[in-house]
Amino acid sequence: MKQVTATGQTVEEAVESALAQLKTTKDRTEVAVIDEGKKGIFGIFGSKPAIVKVTVKNDPVEEARNFLMNVADKMGAPIQIEVKRDGKHVHFLMTGEKIALLIGKRGQTLNSLQYLTQLVINRFSDQYLTVLLDAEDYRLRRNDTLTQLAKRLAEKAVKTGKDVALEPMPSYERKVIHSALMENRRVKTTSDGVEPHRHIVISPVRKT
Repeated sequence: MKQVTATGQTVEEAVESALAQLKTTKDRTEVAVIDEGKKGIFGIFGSKPAIVKVTVKNDPVEEARNFLMNVADKMGAPIQIEVKRDGKHVHFLMTGEKIALLIGKRGQTLNSLQYLTQLVINRFSDQYLTVLLDAEDYRLRRNDTLTQLAKRLAEKAVKTGKDVALEPMPSYERKVIHSALMENRRVKTTSDGVEPHRHIVISPVRKT
């Protein structure tokens, strides 16, 4: 975190001096006035300079990106990251030769990294940001897999007349299952359990 303490005849001049030293703009900083100063007689005798401390705000997206880069390096799987932001939604797309290490079995490592990245980005952000972490379009492939799984298990529920419980999934994956079966009038889907063990149950619609 970069910060400087600067002086000037007025608070405004002290702030301008600090911004020049930091090579940044006021909207990217936090200003703390240590002493408002004193003009003195005729603006000379007994004058006292204004003192301010100006701190550069950490960019939340850059902090999250650096976090991911550091974790990947420590795992021996260096990556490149493309960042896309749409309002409060931030999408990090990772690529690399050993990207499979960051995905893990059924995306478990990727999901854990996404959770941690969400914590990091909101630690530095003034507003709540939602993170989506992807690795070489794994999410798209996973969504296709989940959609096929949902349809297959829905058929099983209808055929056996019994509820079918899926494995625990993060909320956005559960949403894929719900969406995939939304128009299937033969079954209904509900979420059960408590995070991180919350899962979907597919139930056959029993005719009355």
